[in-house]
Amino acid sequence: MNDICLITGDHPRHLYFAKSLAESGRIACWVIETREHFVPAPPANIDPHLRDLFDEHFAKRENTEMKFFGNTRISDVGIPYMQVTKESLNARQTAEFIAKHQSKLVISYGCHKLQPNFMAAVSATFWNTHGGLSPQYRGVATHFWPSYFLEPQMTGMTLHETTSQLDGGGILFQTAAPLVRGDTLHALAARNVEYYAMQLSEKLNALDVCNLPSPIKQKTYGKVFMAKDWRPEHLRLIYDVYGDSIVDLVLDSELRGREPELLSAFDE
Repeated sequence: MNDICLITGDHPRHLYFAKSLAESGRIACWVIETREHFVPAPPANIDPHLRDLFDEHFAKRENTEMKFFGNTRISDVGIPYMQVTKESLNARQTAEFIAKHQSKLVISYGCHKLQPNFMAAVSATFWNTHGGLSPQYRGVATHFWPSYFLEPQMTGMTLHETTSQLDGGGILFQTAAPLVRGDTLHALAARNVEYYAMQLSEKLNALDVCNLPSPIKQKTYGKVFMAKDWRPEHLRLIYDVYGDSIVDLVLDSELRGREPELLSAFDE
């Protein structure tokens, strides 16, 4: 039965995610938000070496996501879709498109914040995919910060109920992909998206949308990273100090840290 709607961004990882979940046969429709340019321009007035690191970092992200996710096109996904902007994401027309397809569950990933009046108009359950392990890593750039804090094993994905609190809703499902020798920061991030999409697709195959699992309340507030927290200077540690080999250092036990404690309401 097609009874789930997706709302995603339009970056490579988002299109791959949508295609993977569509293969479950459960996706009724898809809302796609046009996001910012995938490869940003460096800030003005930074020193030449830092500018080079910035360009290298985002070029590597683009190349890695093409390697993992390919050149997935919207038409490849094969489900009814509607394209929106940040401004029209919460519009009445968007709610009407979802309602027309009789979706009982909406799963979002990579879009801007969904407003309460929009969700009320759709009359469905809303879950959000967050690229980070909540509550330890919430907010923005949460596949960057675990490696920056020298614990790449804490890179992961969280499915949680959509609430007004940023990435703070009750947890439905979490994954953390195994570390693979040779993985860079971007490869680790992409591998986690790939692993999560595969695991979630399997969960959806057996999901009864009329008897959804009860979310697990987050017991601690954790850390919420904001866009202003990240600066190009952070790249020096990743590339100049550790040569983008932090995963290997953990596998060689030269770096140690926390291990993820993954939650799943599906197994309760």
